[in-house]
Amino acid sequence: MVVVAPLQATPVEALMQGIQTALSWPVIGWMALGLLLGIVLGGLPGIGSPVGMAIVLPLTVPLDPTPALILLTSIYSGAMFGGSISAILINAPGTESAAATTLDGYPMAKNGLAKNALAIATTASALNGFLAAIALVIISPILIEVVLLFGSPEYFLLAILGISLITIVAEGSVMKGIVSGAFGFMISTIGVAIMSASPRFTFGSLALYEGLNFVAALIGMFAFAEMMKLAVQTQIADEEVGVSGSIVDGIKTVFKYPKTTLKAGVLGMLIGAVPGSGATTSTFVAYAEEARSSAADGFFGEGDPRGIIAPEGANNPTVSGSLIPTLSFGIPGSGSTAVLLGGILMHGLQPGPQLFEAQLNITYALFVSVFLGNILILVVGYSIIPYASGITKLDTDIIIPMVVVLSFIGAYSLNQNWFDAFGVLVLGILGYYMVQYNYSVIAFVLGIVLGPIAEENFFRSLQISSGEYTIFVSPQQPLSLGISILIFLVLVGPFLGPRLRQAIDDMR
Repeated sequence: MVVVAPLQATPVEALMQGIQTALSWPVIGWMALGLLLGIVLGGLPGIGSPVGMAIVLPLTVPLDPTPALILLTSIYSGAMFGGSISAILINAPGTESAAATTLDGYPMAKNGLAKNALAIATTASALNGFLAAIALVIISPILIEVVLLFGSPEYFLLAILGISLITIVAEGSVMKGIVSGAFGFMISTIGVAIMSASPRFTFGSLALYEGLNFVAALIGMFAFAEMMKLAVQTQIADEEVGVSGSIVDGIKTVFKYPKTTLKAGVLGMLIGAVPGSGATTSTFVAYAEEARSSAADGFFGEGDPRGIIAPEGANNPTVSGSLIPTLSFGIPGSGSTAVLLGGILMHGLQPGPQLFEAQLNITYALFVSVFLGNILILVVGYSIIPYASGITKLDTDIIIPMVVVLSFIGAYSLNQNWFDAFGVLVLGILGYYMVQYNYSVIAFVLGIVLGPIAEENFFRSLQISSGEYTIFVSPQQPLSLGISILIFLVLVGPFLGPRLRQAIDDMR
């Protein structure tokens, strides 16, 4: 049974209730199921956590918010570790974040040390994962104080900032990122206006009065589009290697390099907390930093264990770090956290003060489940190492039609509305071609998810200011002014930065 916190619960009381909730049945069962699903999905090249989370999202409708969010987060966390299995055994990372692991994981496996490499990945990922979860709980009082400083103007500006940051850090041109985010915002305006009873872009169809369900959009853009991409891939993975070596020696190796392990965890959590960075960025940064600092005695690219510890030690802390902007401000930094944000909204919760005041116990339960989940990753990870190659042999010709069918069923089951199922098809095709032409899918999805939040807070801010737009840039509102300046710098920086550097070089 899920424990609901009293409205005036202190942080300590909320933490105790969160621990009780995370340890209760069936919540802990949903956590275990999510981790197992995540490990399997992460081990399948081309699948990963966003696809799994998007498929499972509509199935969480009957659940209470706490177990639903714990299930989604556990899939995310499990996939971070699962991606290393195929990366090490067949040189085909199951997730983008595991790409850095292939650089030394696969060479080590080819040298007859596959068990060592898998044990290193399991230990580094889980160890740093639950250390990062502890850090989350420790810094949560500071987060609470920061979040409570924000009002409607700040949350509107944060939504705009979130889209802006994604457009900058995502691959591709800045203009394409801005177009993607703006188009997502436009899609979110379909239906009856939030602050009035006026229908918009419904073309006289009652089925569109509630707009396109953002969960259906998430399923289409991540699950369906990813299956289209997977179906046309012709790349063949390298030859699979045998699972030999020593698990115990692999575990000892991680503790032989404590500095590498802890440094990777810190980098993973800090980079994960930056909207738009994601686990791919954190793992490659951690790998590059370790290769730089250990260049004197390293043999990176040839099976150096530190080349596995660094990226795997950064991936699960990235999960904890990414929860900070997602829960605090509704700004996800990756496809997985965008789906998680969709789950938060679908279950009637609002990122920000609500999750750090009356519903603080839900937030703490989520943090505690991340800690417990990483302990379970250790147990499951060590247990499956001898049989890990079986995960990589699952036929994608079977997986693809299953995912497509589940996508349509899940979308239709949300509101028994065929427009949602049709939206999966249309947005899935759109998402596929957006990837092909280098448009940011995450920026588009954030536009859909954050659009209603931005619109509601925009009009609420104008009501507070009696229609004065200066509320967003007034010196009397320093926080709003600061965010507005930051948005301006983020948007114009890519255009003015090169010119400014060129001008400085010309002056020298």
